Amino acid sequence: MKILVFFFLIISLFLPGHESMAQTSGPAFDVQEATQAYLDTMSPEQKAKSDAYFEGGYWLTLWNFLFGLFVAWLLLAKGLSNWMYQNANKISGKTNVINLVYAAQYMLITFIIGYPLSLYVDFLREHQYDLSNLTFGAWMGEQAKGLLIGIILISVLVMLLYMAIRKAKESWWLWGTGGSLAFLLIIMFLAPVFLAPIFNTYYPLQDEKVKEDILSMARANDVPVDNVYQFDASKQSKRISANVSGIGSTIRISLNDNLLNRCTKEEVKAVMGHELGHYVLNHSYKGILSFGLLILLCFAFVRWAYQKMIDYYGKQWQIDGISDIRAFPLFVALFSVFFFFATPFTNTIIRTQEMEADIFGLNAAREPDGFAATAMKLSEYRKIDPGYWEEIIFFDHPSGRVRVETAMKWKAENLSDDN
Repeated sequence: MKILVFFFLIISLFLPGHESMAQTSGPAFDVQEATQAYLDTMSPEQKAKSDAYFEGGYWLTLWNFLFGLFVAWLLLAKGLSNWMYQNANKISGKTNVINLVYAAQYMLITFIIGYPLSLYVDFLREHQYDLSNLTFGAWMGEQAKGLLIGIILISVLVMLLYMAIRKAKESWWLWGTGGSLAFLLIIMFLAPVFLAPIFNTYYPLQDEKVKEDILSMARANDVPVDNVYQFDASKQSKRISANVSGIGSTIRISLNDNLLNRCTKEEVKAVMGHELGHYVLNHSYKGILSFGLLILLCFAFVRWAYQKMIDYYGKQWQIDGISDIRAFPLFVALFSVFFFFATPFTNTIIRTQEMEADIFGLNAAREPDGFAATAMKLSEYRKIDPGYWEEIIFFDHPSGRVRVETAMKWKAENLSDDN
């Protein structure tokens, strides 16, 4: 279920700055040499640790996928799904209420079943690699908040999905696609103002100089904001983060305290140039369209496989048809199968947008060394120099090498402007 929640709910760093490299200019500037100079600031021990963390994530993706299929089998084949249905039926005989209560139980039970894996992946492993600042109690608090939000939002979504299945008959998958996209837009609107503050405290940026630099870039690129916010991500990790989130009246520029505390002003400006690029280049809406096509294909696949699986196993699982909520674990399993095998495509969509934002940010902030320095900080938990196909399949952001090299290419072409 974590795959489904993550998909719908929808979305860093270590080395010191490199001010000395910012002076490396002149006609003899060598892009590859400058790129390698940045990469060499990472010790062999740091690189080995980063590679191990990121490569371990490849296996965790597989284990999470297989574990999700196991949970679906457990619920369907061992009668737990039917038990949840009977519990819901005791509360109300109305179909929509039954489906709502079933979905809430599903969220809770899959959370409990998946807790040991989540404990290892999200808490123990993060501490093993020195990436988390959360105590166990604080981590559990955040898990509880996420579970409560998931129960509320996903339960309503599931109820509406099965309402569409009952009412729309053969075209239910088209309604499901449209409803999913509408849900994503609603989450995009609500997240900055109503959801994100549940996990962190947001307040106006205190550093007036940094604030004015960011707002100046925003005004120059027609981003409709008049304030910049910071939030206390250091209580969770030391990862650098920033974003321009929301749509319409909820658009907000936010950066975390790690970015302010661990980076130079040049690096902060470079990062915010990148984030402004996402807004100016309409990546949120382009992403909705791109993923909308994938969601459409996913629903088409689910519609085909869903009916076949129910025809074959329905009697054994005590499922009457596709509109029976007891089949929901099968729906989730098929959804996860599609997006597991679509991973290279989803990663490429996101990575392409990130690369576009990188280039925009370099032009907007004009801080290539600041950008390269933050790319190196990001490499404490992202493999810095993957193979070609490795990057295409597993990376949803450009690798550290690609980002540093992009910054150095920009610098080489703009040296005369800075002299």
